[in-house]
Amino acid sequence: MSDLTAARQTARSLEDAVRTVVRGQDTALRNILACLAGGGHALVEDVPGTGKTTLAKAIAKSVDGAAFKRVQFTPDLLPGDILGVSIFDPRTQEFRFRPGPVFADILLADEINRASPRTQSALLEAMAERQATIDGERHDLDGLFFVIATQNPVEFRGTYPLPEAQMDRFMIQSRLGYVTPEEERAILSDQIEQHPVDLLQPVVNRDDLVGLLAATRTVRISDELRGYIVDIVSATRGRDDVQLAASPRASIALMKMAQALSLFEERDFVVPETIQTVAADVIAHRMVIAPEAKLSGVTGRQVITDILASIPVPV
Repeated sequence: MSDLTAARQTARSLEDAVRTVVRGQDTALRNILACLAGGGHALVEDVPGTGKTTLAKAIAKSVDGAAFKRVQFTPDLLPGDILGVSIFDPRTQEFRFRPGPVFADILLADEINRASPRTQSALLEAMAERQATIDGERHDLDGLFFVIATQNPVEFRGTYPLPEAQMDRFMIQSRLGYVTPEEERAILSDQIEQHPVDLLQPVVNRDDLVGLLAATRTVRISDELRGYIVDIVSATRGRDDVQLAASPRASIALMKMAQALSLFEERDFVVPETIQTVAADVIAHRMVIAPEAKLSGVTGRQVITDILASIPVPV
């Protein structure tokens, strides 16, 4: 079995397993799993009760051997509560490092916007460079390090908006949304006796997931499509309605997301439609809309939709 064939099988098994728990969110679910396969981090923003935390738990339980940690972000949370601290051991007369929850394969940062900016920034280095500097000493994180953060967009009391630098560290920002009445009835049936996430069994192991990440990087993307990605991201710059445009990091993220999503679509090459599908999730949250445009109702996703309509698609 080739590496790409094995990776497609891993992607399919993982998606099918999580779908048994998270109903009616197929597009968002696939994009978040593709973000994991692309080596990025995902920010899930939606109203309470739409399954954000359940989604993260389901992903973690589907992977055998993956270390999963959850941090409930609160205003009194400190950077050391995430990164870890050095504790003095009186027996050895030396400081001993106690790792924090950031040293995990999958980290759920629940309600990340409830912590102070100082604590939020503790994740910047870890998310960007997969390392943490604590007491002047560098600690490398595992290559499987994946942060899935949640935030509630409707509550503002006791919250701190994520700064632009933090938002730029997330490969995608996704929303789950409400399910249909039929899907909601199915959710009720699933939870009559117990929560379906408690019944979920691992379908892949940690090595399979590492192989999926490696195989994603081998998915073919042509020079023309790489140029298409650059054209899309570059078009966010110099617009009157955009105060802060997307950086080259957005181009890299869009390329990696397109490669990963292609595997979930059971292809070993990227097509323009895949890039268009994830462009808004990858780019919109990185931009700052000009105040006057924002007052007029312009959103980042609307800007990306306009850009996609204006740029010729490679053939």
